[in-house]
Amino acid sequence: MSTFQGTYTALVTPFINGEIDYDAYAKLIERQIEGGVEGIVPAGCTGEAATMKPEEQLKLIKFAVECAKGRVQVVPGTGSNNTREAIDLSIAANEFDIQGVLVISPYYNKPSQSGLIKHYSQIADASASPVMVYNVPGRTGVKISPESLAEMAKHKNIRSVKEACGSVDQVSEIIARCDLDVLSGDDPLTLPMLSVGAKGVVSVSSNIAPKEVSTMVRCALEGDYVSAKQAHYQLLSLHKSMFVETNPIPVKTTLVELGYIKNELRMPMEVAVESTVEMARQLIKDHNLK
Repeated sequence: MSTFQGTYTALVTPFINGEIDYDAYAKLIERQIEGGVEGIVPAGCTGEAATMKPEEQLKLIKFAVECAKGRVQVVPGTGSNNTREAIDLSIAANEFDIQGVLVISPYYNKPSQSGLIKHYSQIADASASPVMVYNVPGRTGVKISPESLAEMAKHKNIRSVKEACGSVDQVSEIIARCDLDVLSGDDPLTLPMLSVGAKGVVSVSSNIAPKEVSTMVRCALEGDYVSAKQAHYQLLSLHKSMFVETNPIPVKTTLVELGYIKNELRMPMEVAVESTVEMARQLIKDHNLK
């Protein structure tokens, strides 16, 4: 049985007057659970963790665990470009009932492949729960190579990778080299990645359509690629719409139009331009979202 398998929603963080809107957050979590996802990821990139103080991030994680009540896995983001800070955050998050930690590769520093391996190994040494590596060179400036991931996989506590390189070939190379559970970090590529052996997705789109995304993933994992392909094409315009501006601007805009959250992001992120608002409204009509 895989450590991580299925659909994990990279949850947005709703704000109100500069503070986290915990009432709205609880409703978002309930909607995800009702939609059939296997897990939630609080305090990740989509959750604007980069704008949070560590104590605020940990309070959000604790709240997510309390809301989930063991009904889904909770895999919070605890990454940093400072190895010591990522270790401290991971240790602190493990005080709660979490099932793993999602750790983004160090951004801005541009470490070597050797530095990346040491960074993740030290975090994995310290974390009481499994580490999911987050490989997203578009955000960090450095790609973790399949060779480096295979080296990381020798650590008993590094069990998974969220792959957001935009490459199915990258996924194939990882799976050919080691037994890490690969999860898609690119919603439009989830089905192709599943077809070569990925185990699921950490999804932005499932903030909007948890049932539809989790159903597609489940169909593919069960070998029903006819149904999975149909769902993939039904979701494709939604997936692409979530990235017409920098994530999480489009997904939060859509949730605003659906009435779940207030229209607020933290600087330096700004609210959507008018064309994105119109896109969100059209998306809701086209997909009959509620």
